[in-house]
Amino acid sequence: MRLDKFLKVSRLIKRRTVANEACDAGRVIVNGSVAKASVKVKTGDIIEIQFGTRTVKVEVLDIKETTKKEEAASLFKYL
Repeated sequence: MRLDKFLKVSRLIKRRTVANEACDAGRVIVNGSVAKASVKVKTGDIIEIQFGTRTVKVEVLDIKETTKKEEAASLFKYL
């Protein structure tokens, strides 16, 4: 699954266009390297997202095309 879509489906970022812009600005890192929105995400990947001065680091646990709001948090684990 594409990185921008995973960020939206997991609700780490609310909209896919915002996720795409964050990737273009270099604020998203996957497995230690700056990632484009088109990078394929797989289970076990480590994603770091910079929100202003705060950095969120998560590990991908599962990948689903769609998910309910209540189940979105089960797709990743905070590190």
